[in-house]
Amino acid sequence: MPGLFSKVQQFLRSPQGRKYTDQAKRYASDPKNREKAQGMLNKFRGKGGGAGGGHR
Repeated sequence: MPGLFSKVQQFLRSPQGRKYTDQAKRYASDPKNREKAQGMLNKFRGKGGGAGGGHR
């Protein structure tokens, strides 16, 4: 799928892509947001996630 990846690279190099990249970096630099994002990733991966996560 080189076509898909090259399109993603093109977008990330565009002004709009750089804007979203910078926004994501600012969001990720906040420890609270980083903790929330890590919790969401763990929930999707099935590693914990608290109450109600009995789907297996």
